[in-house]
Amino acid sequence: MIVLGIETSCDETACALYSSEDGLLGHRVHTQAIHAEYGGVVPELASRDHVRWLLPMVDGLLADAGLGRAAIGGVAYTAGPGLLGALLVGAAFGAGLAFALGVEAVEVHHMEGHLLAPMLDNPELQPPFLALLVSGGHTMLVAVPAVGRYEVLGETLDDAVGEAFDKIAKLMGLGYPGGAALARLAQDGSDTGARFPRPMTDRPGLEFSFSGLKTRAMLALAEVTDRQGRADVAHAFEEAIVDTLTIKCERALNQTGLRNVVVAGGVGANLRLRESLATMARRRGGEAFFPRHEFCTDNAAMIAYAGWLRLKAGQGAAAEGFAARARWPLDALSALA
Repeated sequence: MIVLGIETSCDETACALYSSEDGLLGHRVHTQAIHAEYGGVVPELASRDHVRWLLPMVDGLLADAGLGRAAIGGVAYTAGPGLLGALLVGAAFGAGLAFALGVEAVEVHHMEGHLLAPMLDNPELQPPFLALLVSGGHTMLVAVPAVGRYEVLGETLDDAVGEAFDKIAKLMGLGYPGGAALARLAQDGSDTGARFPRPMTDRPGLEFSFSGLKTRAMLALAEVTDRQGRADVAHAFEEAIVDTLTIKCERALNQTGLRNVVVAGGVGANLRLRESLATMARRRGGEAFFPRHEFCTDNAAMIAYAGWLRLKAGQGAAAEGFAARARWPLDALSALA
């Protein structure tokens, strides 16, 4: 079976082909540049750009793979959570194409796609494991006893960690999105500058909070006037976030008895976070798994793979309609048969 994956949950238009025999055949991602001048994603503009790019991207992907549309044996599309208008574009396209081809379609949860992304390059990775999902919209710890069975252990009470990175980067004049630029600037920072708290690590529980840390960084930035001062703030801010995520991950491992950690989402590309979590997991006799960098941010390879798993388990359906959900609890998903 060859599965076409469609991802349009936010500001990336993406498609991918996954083969049950040969694995990932190819993928394409178009990151919308139209939002940069607004400092954030404009939902209506995102939806319109998905309409513009999706069909030519799919046709180009098929041409690159030397395949026609008739080779598609199933269609997986992101049905939520995300921006409702953007989701509806991908859902309507995916279900419509599946109906035209007479193949099954399957709805995919965006965060399940992220959670399973490391399995694309690590076939030895199997549940049970602990998942840390960190992105611009989500920060959560999830116990994964089996694919399709998810227990949310803790979430952020306010800002997602990626959102906090991007907002501080914007204040530093690093553009939007700016998480990666902030991490590069942090490399030039020193430990002699500001030091920030590790939020909510001094009390029990697995919840996160980053709004206070963000405010602390804003106040520190108001007191610096040169690049080195901004680099020191970036260094301290990144260090505080990485330490907080690592402490909470280890606490969750202790609580659940799990050994391995899967990290996914855009912030999963942060090198300091990868090093910290890998060191912590090894010290405990486990291992940390990460997706390749290009699959940390939104992509359709993860959607095609998650969709293939659900189609293989008999959870596809004839494409007689489609749905999209702005909100969709991860623990509401059904387990694979």
